[in-house]
Amino acid sequence: MRPLVVIPTYQEAENIVTVLEQLRAAAPEVSVLVVDDGSPDGTADLADSAAEALGQVWVLRRSQKSGLGGAYRAGFERGLEMGHDVLVEMDADLSHDPADVPRLLEAVANGAALAVGSRYVSGGGTPHWPLRRRLLSRWGNRYAGMVLSLGVRDATAGFRAYRADLLQAIDYQTTTADGYAFQVEMAYRVRRAGGLITEVPILFSDRVRGTSKMSSRIVAEAMLLVTWWALRDRVFRRGR
Repeated sequence: MRPLVVIPTYQEAENIVTVLEQLRAAAPEVSVLVVDDGSPDGTADLADSAAEALGQVWVLRRSQKSGLGGAYRAGFERGLEMGHDVLVEMDADLSHDPADVPRLLEAVANGAALAVGSRYVSGGGTPHWPLRRRLLSRWGNRYAGMVLSLGVRDATAGFRAYRADLLQAIDYQTTTADGYAFQVEMAYRVRRAGGLITEVPILFSDRVRGTSKMSSRIVAEAMLLVTWWALRDRVFRRGR
């Protein structure tokens, strides 16, 4: 396999060098693409400097903050142009353990079209999360799984690996969602295309440095989109 890890960044100067170093140590065979949305704190410059020392690291600079989904779409496009056959999503804030990347790649090698780093299967978890956040995440995932018949316990997970041919088959460029909703939309398309989804247990840690970009508003917007997709595909189109 020729895997590429795509890491979207905005204001991650405190974390980007550490995550790149840890990723290179854990998975020396992978290439890395940092997609920076015009971070004013110099994240892209730090990634460029790390790239010189680490090798197989590239930085895609975008002029402004345009959302998580947009960053991944841009990263996937660049990765496919470069000929990579597995595309990995990973956060820059160290909430995703770089040491888990080889297990995601192994799941793809064993036949998965999408390997999800899952918090909600046996062996996974969210240590140190407050009860409110844990309930919000679990409820959101259960709702999305139920109304879309996903068969995935952690559809909002942002740590995952896709087979490149599957990405092209689901026409990822036409997705429109961002944040949580982007992850659900992608999993939904994989499921509807008949691709095998495998959940790999991970422990999700809170960021140590920097500020979280997640909010209740983002989760609420995602659930509204999930509801719309279910109505669109199961009610409106069936009635035509």
